[in-house]
Amino acid sequence: MSLSDAHTLEPNTVSAESPAAIAARLAARFAETAAARDLAGGTPKAERDLLRASGLLKLSIPREYGGLGASWAETLSVVRQLARADSSVAHVFAFHHLQLASVRLFGSPEQWQAWLRDTATRGWFWGNALNPLDKRTVATRVDGGREFSGRKSFCSGALDSDMLLASAVEDSAEGKLIIAALPTRRAGITLLGDWDNMGQRQTDSGSALFERVAVAEDEILSRPGPLSSPHACLRPLLAQLIFVNIFLGIAEGALAEARHYTRNEARLWSASPAAHVSEDPYVLAHYGEFWVALESTRALADRAAARFDAAWDTGLALSTEGRGEVALAVATAKVAATRGGLDLTSRIFEVTGARSTTAALRLDRFWRNLRVHTLHDPVDYKVRELGDWALNGRYPKPSFYS
Repeated sequence: MSLSDAHTLEPNTVSAESPAAIAARLAARFAETAAARDLAGGTPKAERDLLRASGLLKLSIPREYGGLGASWAETLSVVRQLARADSSVAHVFAFHHLQLASVRLFGSPEQWQAWLRDTATRGWFWGNALNPLDKRTVATRVDGGREFSGRKSFCSGALDSDMLLASAVEDSAEGKLIIAALPTRRAGITLLGDWDNMGQRQTDSGSALFERVAVAEDEILSRPGPLSSPHACLRPLLAQLIFVNIFLGIAEGALAEARHYTRNEARLWSASPAAHVSEDPYVLAHYGEFWVALESTRALADRAAARFDAAWDTGLALSTEGRGEVALAVATAKVAATRGGLDLTSRIFEVTGARSTTAALRLDRFWRNLRVHTLHDPVDYKVRELGDWALNGRYPKPSFYS
C-alpha cells in the first residue's frame, strides 16, 4: 500500500511514567490555556504535538505492534482525564484511537497490522472523514481501485492529521459504503478548516473536499468490511463509549472549576443563614445533586467499558446477544452522561454566582462543549432503544450510531 505521502514524525521514547501520569501532566498543561483557546478556535497544533511526543498515540496499540497495549477501559480513562481539562483535545485524541480500532475491526490483518506498526514507529495522528450520513462523496471504480470525489462534513481531527479514515458511497445501484485508510496529504484531498461552532471549537470538525482522490484496493477496508459481524459492530459502540467519557470528563472538569470558584471567590447571599458560602444550605444541596449525578454516571461508564473490553477480547466468537448486552450498557451510560452533564454544566452558575459569568473565565465553555457534542446523535433515540429492550426484550439494532 502506498504510504509515501503520509507525514512522518518520530515520537520520543515512552518514559517510565504510566499513561495516567502522562495524561495528568498533559491535562494540567492544557488546562492553562483551555479558556483562551476556546475563544480563539482553530487547530490545537501545540497540544497535538505534545500528544505525539508523549507516546499516548500508541496507547491502544498492542505491544506486539509497538504500542503500549492498554485496554479500552484504560484508554477511555485517559480520554476522560484529558476531557476534564480540554474536551476538544480529548475528542481528537479519542477519535485517533477510534480510527485505529476501525481498521482492526473492518480491515484484514495484513492491512491493520502494517498501519498499527507505522503509527507506533512514525508517530502518526489519525483523523476522521468517515461520517456515513453524509453521502456526497462518491467512489468510482477505476483500474486498481477507486476514486473518491465529493465533500464530507464533520471531519473531526482531520487537520494536522497524518492518516484519514474516509468513506464514500459506491457509484452503483447498491450504493455500498466504501471505507478507506488514506494519507492525509494524498493528492486531491483538501481540508477546508471551516469549523466555527459555539462549542468543541478546537476539534477541526469542518469539511473535507475530495477531488478524484486515488484509492488503492489495499487501502479499502473490505475484509471483513464495515458492520460485517457482531464483532465488527463493536465500532459504533466504541464511538458511543468515547462520547460517554468525554461528556463525563467535561462534567467533572466543570465541577472542579465551580468548586474552586465557590470556595475562593463566590459571595454569600445576604439572606443566607450561613457564615460562609461553602456552608450555605442551598449551595450544599446543589453540590450534593452534582455528586450523585457524577457518581452514578461514573459507575455506568466503567461498567460499560468493562463489558466492551470483554466483548472485544471475545473476537469473532462474539454473539449477537453478547454485542447486544454491550449496546445496552453503553446506551444507558450515554443517556446518564448526557442528561447529568447538561444539567450540571448549566447549574454550576447557581453555586458560583453572578460574578462567575465574566467572559474572562469562560465557565460557559463546559456547557457549550457538551451541548455541541451531545447533538452528535439524538439521545431520545437511545432512550427509545432502551425502552424497546425494557418492554419488548429487543436489543438495539446495529448501525453506525447504535
